[in-house]
This record gives sequence, C-alpha cells and structure tokens, in this order.
Amino acid sequence: MFKEYSPLDDKLFQVMDNNGKIINPAWMPEISEERLQKAFKDMLFARQADLMAVSYQRQGRMFTYPPNYGQEAISGGLAQVMRDQDWLVPAFRELGAWLAKGATLKEVFLYFMGYEDGTVFKNAKNITPISVPIASQLIHAAGIGYAINYKKEDSVVYAITGDGGTSIGDFHEALNFATVWNAPVVFIVQNNQFAISVPFKKQTRSINIAVKGIAYGMSCIKVDGNDLFAMTRALREAEAHAREGKGPVLIEALTYRRGAHTTSDDPTKYRTKEEEEQWSITDPLDRLRKYMVAQKLWDASQEETLLAEYKKEIDRQFEEAENYPAYPLDDVFKYMYADITDDLKEQKVEHEKFLKWKEGLK
Repeated sequence: MFKEYSPLDDKLFQVMDNNGKIINPAWMPEISEERLQKAFKDMLFARQADLMAVSYQRQGRMFTYPPNYGQEAISGGLAQVMRDQDWLVPAFRELGAWLAKGATLKEVFLYFMGYEDGTVFKNAKNITPISVPIASQLIHAAGIGYAINYKKEDSVVYAITGDGGTSIGDFHEALNFATVWNAPVVFIVQNNQFAISVPFKKQTRSINIAVKGIAYGMSCIKVDGNDLFAMTRALREAEAHAREGKGPVLIEALTYRRGAHTTSDDPTKYRTKEEEEQWSITDPLDRLRKYMVAQKLWDASQEETLLAEYKKEIDRQFEEAENYPAYPLDDVFKYMYADITDDLKEQKVEHEKFLKWKEGLK
C-alpha cells in the first residue's frame, strides 16, 4: 500500500466515493454487517453529542469546546482497529476515538467544564489525557513506543494531531525519535485544512503532509479522512506494519473541519460559504449512509427515533456532569506557588464573577 500510494506522487487513498460507491474494491476492508452498522451508529452518536456540546457551551453551561463536526470517519476508523492493549495519545478533537477507547461523555463534559477528573477516563485502558498544547503529546507517543519495544509488549500507539501540529518542532522530533527507535507508533494527522485560521497552503511548501515522513525514513500515506473504509484499511495496514517491527507510520487523513476551530472562533472571517458547501459533499456520515442504504444495511427512516434516544442519553450524561461537586477554587489557584501571585489573584476574582453570573442563570 505505502509504495502504491506514495505521497511523493500526491496520490490519495480512497475506497469509497462521495456517493457511497466502492471505487477501489481491492482495498475494501473486511467489516461485518453488524460491525458496520455499529460504526455508523457510533459516528452518528458522536456527531449528535458534538452538536449538543456546542449548544451547551453557547448556553453558558460549559467552557470553550472544539467541535469535531465533519471529522467522524477518522475516529470511526480508529474504533475498528484499536485494541485494549493499544495506546491512544490524542490531542483535543477526538471525541469518537475517546468514546471508542472507553471514555464516557460525562468525563468529556467534565473536562470542558474545567474538572481535572474529566481526563482520568476510569474505564479506558492505555489512554493519555486530552492535550491542548499543540503536538506536545507526540513526544510522549514516541516514548511510549520505545517502552513497548523495551518491554517486548504487543501494543501499538495511535498518536493524533492536526495539520497545524506539523508546524511545531515536537512533531518533527517525535517522528525522528520514533523512526530511530523503530517504535510501533502510528501518527495520524487530521488535515482539516486550517490551523485555526491559517489555511493549509500557507503552512507548508510540501505537496502534502504525508510526504514529510519520507525524510525520517518512515512509511507514510495520504488518505481520504472522510472515507471510513479507506481510514479503516490504512490503519489496519499501518498497525500490521508497526506490530511486525517495521517501524512507525505517518497517515495524513484529509478531512474538513465543518465547525469552528473552537467555540471561541468565527470561521466566517477566514473561509467562504462556497468552500464549506464544496467540502460538505464529502461528509463522512452522508457517504457511509448512502453506501449502507444501497446495500440494504440501513433504513434512514429510523434515524429520527435513534437520534431522539441519543439526545436523551447525551442530556443525561451532561446533567450528571453539571451536577458534579463544585471544583474547589483553592485547588486551582492556591497551590501553584508558595505565595499566590497578583495575576492569579485577579484570575480568581474573575472566575468568581463568572460563577456568580452562571448561578444567576438558574
């Protein structure tokens, strides 16, 4: 696969087109009908949870949140290949992957409400906390891969960042170390076209992101990140490559962030409606739905009932998070330094004002 779809040729690995038709049957991954139906439902649940999370934030019930809208097939592919013993080293836009690894929505909501407990992920094995500092977690992934080899364990590390992360030194250091150590790490770059507001074409002179792996001597490929089948097959090939001791793999998952960078962002200031409409044709859920309906694996009329059930469950978990015991403010401010600094005192006052405002909404 990696030779046939060399990023030097800027070839895009696809299995399914935008109309849900299989255009590359030779690379179609084996997924049972039951597993495929679950994959679609999980992606649908993740999207509904994502949309509702934005709504909760707009209501002032949660802090800044990074939407996943439009990128569900990447996490959906990961859900097909990740095992309990494998490691997930995420950034901050991996809702579907967190849920697939065993995290709960309640924990995710707690994190974006400011609770440290939100990244404990009690029922998720081998997952690192949500990482907001761009690409910093990739160094950790390389180190975990080194440890796996040292301890002779049967595990693979899946490390995720965005296209903006490839402009950070940590990205290049992680790729270099992982290759030198022959670490079993699959680096996944969610190329959603924007590093906040900076378009991909202004981030690099490289023809794509996947090609950057060649300089480090690692296998790499550019994949249609909105094609669940392509993501699943590429990840399976990458997993086998890494587990067989052939070293790390770099996957560029070409996608589009249909929502804002975070709820503090306004994408209308840096991209056009025409661009958004053009990319909407590649929507991962729409494409998979078309395929499943054509194969008589899905009845689209049942989605309304299913979404109603999802909304109730999402509301239930959000309300549990919202009623979580109050976070002691001293835990945030008092223990940073021996003596609390003036700027931290000001931040504490501002946060207390916010809490009073929030209380007034009830």
